[in-house]
Amino acid sequence: MTRLYNEPTDFADEMIDGFVAANRRWVRKVHGGVVRATTSSPGSVALVTGGGSGHYPAFGGLVGQGLASGAALGNLFASPSWQQVRSVAKSAQNGGGVLLSYGNYAGDVLNFDKAQEKLRDEGLRVETVTVTDDIASASLDEKRKRRGIAGDLTVFKAAAAASDAGYSLDEVVRIARKANERTRSLGVAFTGCSLPGSDEPLFTVPEGRMAVGLGIHGEPGISEQDVPSASGLAQLFVDALLAELPEGVADARGQRVAVILNGLGSIKYEELFVVYGAVDALLTEAGIEIVEPEVGELVTSFDMAGASLTLFWLDDELEAFWRAPADAPGYKKGSVDLAALDADFHDEEVSTLVIPEASEESRRSAALVLSALEAVKVTVDEHADELGRIDAVAGDGDHGIGMQRGVTAAVAAAREAVERGAGSETALIRAGDAWSDRAGGTSGALWGSALTALGTALTDVAPASGERVAAGVAKATTEILDFGAVVGDKTMVDVLVPFSAVLTKRVEAGERLVDAWHGAADVASAAARQTADLLPKMGRARPHAAKSLGTPDAGAVSLGLIVQTVAGVLADASARTTPAR
Repeated sequence: MTRLYNEPTDFADEMIDGFVAANRRWVRKVHGGVVRATTSSPGSVALVTGGGSGHYPAFGGLVGQGLASGAALGNLFASPSWQQVRSVAKSAQNGGGVLLSYGNYAGDVLNFDKAQEKLRDEGLRVETVTVTDDIASASLDEKRKRRGIAGDLTVFKAAAAASDAGYSLDEVVRIARKANERTRSLGVAFTGCSLPGSDEPLFTVPEGRMAVGLGIHGEPGISEQDVPSASGLAQLFVDALLAELPEGVADARGQRVAVILNGLGSIKYEELFVVYGAVDALLTEAGIEIVEPEVGELVTSFDMAGASLTLFWLDDELEAFWRAPADAPGYKKGSVDLAALDADFHDEEVSTLVIPEASEESRRSAALVLSALEAVKVTVDEHADELGRIDAVAGDGDHGIGMQRGVTAAVAAAREAVERGAGSETALIRAGDAWSDRAGGTSGALWGSALTALGTALTDVAPASGERVAAGVAKATTEILDFGAVVGDKTMVDVLVPFSAVLTKRVEAGERLVDAWHGAADVASAAARQTADLLPKMGRARPHAAKSLGTPDAGAVSLGLIVQTVAGVLADASARTTPAR
């Protein structure tokens, strides 16, 4: 378990502050993450990586000469927000374009893609390569759905070395894609990890058993088997990875391979060396030439007891990039010519938004919005542990903490806006932007989008009628559906779609907003409970679908709780304004 922390919700922020304080020679903190403290060649491609915290040295520890130019750092096991990615990319860019590269997880894809869109709108050349090395997370036919685990390092290393060699953005993208296509990994775990403040691990493995095919976010394995000897584990790793050779590699014999035996958090280096001795012998027996192997903690999962093996199949070009020197806080290879500290360093500042003029009616609605958000915060705080427990059944257990961070930021932003005379549109947009930025992850992006859509429908001028609220919820539903989930995928969409439909129907039938919302909230609560009967088809829970059967979706449950909380706020407001009969 995690023993050293202050407030669990502050852990990631305090960890980043301490990391930067200890590594000022390599990194500087910017909004959303860290960038190189040293100068880079003008006109070179900037490699910007990122993901949730809890994987050190990934991702901040891999920022430095010969590796990443910057890393966006999210909350524990939660992707960084698009605002964080955008900020880090703008601070890290050198004029030659930006390559975004990260593990293939739903929240990361959602937020990095949105950041890419924003950066392109601002005139930057930006491309993306996702890492998909985990052979256990999807079949070869569905390789695009595979997760990124320790293979992150091979892709980042190759892309960064190509940039240092003066390659253009298009060529760096080509190298990163080739590195990803020629990287395969498999992981195992003997115990799950635990998040700060939690007394229980995110998953457990029976004594004497081993989980096979796990991710790096506390997800349980795809299967279980008896714990083998060190040599037995090496055999399992090697057999599985040699059974799937990359395209263009017809026979393993005679090939050159970079090998990474990665510890996931609490396996001792001495144990890893015992396993690696057997790995080395097996690969040599198979006729493979091993090139500069790495043994140690490179992409971890907090305090998980486990390990993964990665094979990176080299050609002449990739071998040169793998051997190239690098100097970062968490990874060093060879000897680099130390660059000077960047005297022109700048942080991409977050601008302060101007508060537009608003009507008196809209300002009153904004005050009600603030009251609703404050009540929602109380509800989320009360249920955060349970939401995390539900999320941990087949996911990474971060939903409760993420919702707390998001709603806390949203309340603060809405309060500031209301105090400055904002209308309901501005208050909701500011709240949505703060929620997305602070929470990160998939849920952060979805809630940010939903609040913004609702605010746009209400406007800063018109009264907040039932029709406008229903239209705003419908708009939020449409935008969230655009992210790819559909009813039946076991997500918050399974609650949001029926909630919106019932709310619109009852408002159009002439019901008061308070009554229509109450009826729709009851439908939402029932829909949330019914997600227990569904199998997940998206997100980190997808590879563990069977494990989630019988447990409702955490995002669906939190949405059901929130709409019920808002129903209470609307009822209280209605009672204050409706004369007694």
